[in-house]
Amino acid sequence: MSKHVAVIGLGLIGGSIALAIKAGHHDAVITGYDVNQNQLDLAMALRVVDQTASSLEEAVQTADFIMIAAPVVQTEQILEQLAKINLKSNVIISDVGSTKHSIVSHAKKILSPSVTFIGGHPMAGSHKTGVTAAKSHLFENAFYILTPDESVNKSKLDSLIALLSSTNATFVELDAEEHDYLVGLISHFPHILAASLVNFVSDRNNNQSYNVARFAAGGFRDITRIASASPVMWRDILLRNKSVLLQMTEDLKLELDRIQGYIKKEDGDRIYDYFSDAKDFRDGLPVRSRGAIPAFYDLFLDVQDQPGVIASVTQKLASEEISITNIRIIETREDIMGVLRVSFRSEKDRDNAKVVLDHDFDTYVDDK
Repeated sequence: MSKHVAVIGLGLIGGSIALAIKAGHHDAVITGYDVNQNQLDLAMALRVVDQTASSLEEAVQTADFIMIAAPVVQTEQILEQLAKINLKSNVIISDVGSTKHSIVSHAKKILSPSVTFIGGHPMAGSHKTGVTAAKSHLFENAFYILTPDESVNKSKLDSLIALLSSTNATFVELDAEEHDYLVGLISHFPHILAASLVNFVSDRNNNQSYNVARFAAGGFRDITRIASASPVMWRDILLRNKSVLLQMTEDLKLELDRIQGYIKKEDGDRIYDYFSDAKDFRDGLPVRSRGAIPAFYDLFLDVQDQPGVIASVTQKLASEEISITNIRIIETREDIMGVLRVSFRSEKDRDNAKVVLDHDFDTYVDDK
């Protein structure tokens, strides 16, 4: 008997979930719905979904599973709409939001007891957006966190995991509040720090006679990459994980006071230990595991800055059908071996590119 799956929201995540389900469940019938008609049309044209619906109600009425792939605030609004629709008995609903407590609580409050809601968060992403960037292997080896509350029957949880098993993700069960603290610490808070650092430099750039931004390339640009993420998404995430992040900002003030004190006292030993401890912990983090912040697969090339060098690199990669996501000349080379940085969608693409380019260029992979 075929499974009917409704995917609500056909961007990168929703599209990738649909493709993964299609790859592993040939009997599944996937109906897509998105408020953006262009995304809906593209999803159908690219065969990401089997059929589309013109309304949310049409998409979910016969669904055995409903996957909501929308930002956190929109997810709560969609749940309110679903609560008013006569859904199939025993339907299982899940989401992909990066905060869980507010969504799980909201779902429990408004959905019918015959409906099972299981919060979800696939901890993977891409530098690209939209359904055209969707890949069936996007979640491969990534953590996929599920946050069922105590009322969820284990058979329902097993059914959802079975549906999503073809993502080849590693499934982890957490309490919703535990999830929000964990992800707040390793994803939400780093995004705040990156944005704060960029704004800190930007304010001083405006107050100086020389152009600070011109020199803030290289390492500065790398450590603040995540500040380029969607402001709408991060506004919603911060508002929905408010208590966790407020506590973390208070704790950071104490951390900054600590290092400030070492500098004031010119305590070289403690300053050394401060950086040594950070280095030890950072160097011990898993390199190949995929976490809350999307990984960047970069290859650095030590090349001469001369006409034709970029064309030579791209032609060699194109001849081997290796796609790149970005290429940039690094003007400030602090702590980086190479003047050309080429970014790839996956570790496999980067490793293949290194083999191809090693014949003509000095290449370097920074896996730290």
